[in-house]
Amino acid sequence: MKKIPIIPVPSDEAELALFEERKKIYARSQKGWFQSWRWVLVFFTQILFYGSAWLTWNDRQAVLFDLVNRKFYIFGLVLWPQDFIYLAVLLVISALSLFLFTAIAGRLFCGYACPQTVYTEIFMWVEAKIEGDRNARMKLDQAPMSFNKFRLKSTKHLIWLLIALWTGFTFVGYFTPIQILAAEVVSFNLGPWETFWFLFYAFATYGNAGFMREQVCKYMCPYARFQSAMFDKDTLIVTYDTDRGEPRGSRNKKIDFKAQGLGSCVDCGICVQVCPTGIDIRHGLQYECIACGACIDGCDQVMDKMGYERGLIRYTTEHALVEKMTKEAMWKRVFRLRTLVYGAILGLIILVAAVSLAYRVPLKVDILRDRAMPKITEVGAIENVYRLQIMNTQEAARTFRISVKGISGATIVGEDRVTIKSATSQAFPVRVSVPAGVVPTGSNRIRFVIADTEQEKISVVEKAVFLVPR
Repeated sequence: MKKIPIIPVPSDEAELALFEERKKIYARSQKGWFQSWRWVLVFFTQILFYGSAWLTWNDRQAVLFDLVNRKFYIFGLVLWPQDFIYLAVLLVISALSLFLFTAIAGRLFCGYACPQTVYTEIFMWVEAKIEGDRNARMKLDQAPMSFNKFRLKSTKHLIWLLIALWTGFTFVGYFTPIQILAAEVVSFNLGPWETFWFLFYAFATYGNAGFMREQVCKYMCPYARFQSAMFDKDTLIVTYDTDRGEPRGSRNKKIDFKAQGLGSCVDCGICVQVCPTGIDIRHGLQYECIACGACIDGCDQVMDKMGYERGLIRYTTEHALVEKMTKEAMWKRVFRLRTLVYGAILGLIILVAAVSLAYRVPLKVDILRDRAMPKITEVGAIENVYRLQIMNTQEAARTFRISVKGISGATIVGEDRVTIKSATSQAFPVRVSVPAGVVPTGSNRIRFVIADTEQEKISVVEKAVFLVPR
């Protein structure tokens, strides 16, 4: 009998070896041109996020997404579910902007404006202020628990929690008027959904920025996986100049490194220590790189101390690096046909959307004929009843005049004017009368004209059907 070979089952140790254990990253603080711009974007985005919720406009919150009443207030603009097309346009603009900026300079959004990057930067700043610089934090984590360690750690986490809770509160404040929300929080009277999203968003901020950090960028963010599809050899990326830097090695500043056969890289490891995702850019572009430029600032500082030319690590393109292009030649290739097409399409869509919003009629009308049979009056006139839903999207109450066209002699029975409150939708019945013998039996086309009594340009024409019984 032929023996069946036995395949050994991998041990637990072999299985565990397939997975990389996370090593905590202790990012080193540094100053520089790119770091300054990162903080400019941090301040800008957070002032915009935390401040916009408290702005008022026409005695209401300036930016409010009122899901209960299905109204979106954006300063003087009021959007309704019927304006969903503008949300679709906004998503298209966002997608094209992502394609454009990525094609030009890689993951700019990730490095400077992504909420994960912004809040991680804020949390890391708090951590550095309380626990100290990189070496101090490493020593603190390795030290046994003590009163001082407990004090520093608890203070840090308390501040993190306060930032996270304020972030969750502000987020919910865009859906529930923030002043009402503040009163509900103080009185412990939050609704179930408000409580859920308040705590969920706070927990997400605390967990993502405080603990997961680079794990979100490396494993959870889908952009890291498909960004390479938008790169080409003329995309600006953070790059280490191998020809200039290698062979790397330590050296005496006073001795000519070229005579020793060394490159400009002193192998100090600063570029790795300042990287928020913990990669070594000297190994080439990696998907974990968020293009924040921290390694550029760190390397430039070392180059200044050594008296070498800056730019060993810099923003450049693959073509420029290989072909030794000048900056002028490189920038001409950066703004190539692909990026110009993206820019032209993006600009056209923004222009069309802006014109559409500027000429948007702040009046919406829906008409539905009553299903009851038409009424024949004593004089032989025929009456149809309609249900008009008029939506006034303006910030003031308006009076509208209702008239009918398309059938000779057709008139509105009763009041032909209606006043609608600001940013309100109102439904009411309208009776239309047509003299006998004017139109044939069956279905006949009719048009309703609803016009603002003060601004004639604001008017809507809606089609309907007038039925004449046989």
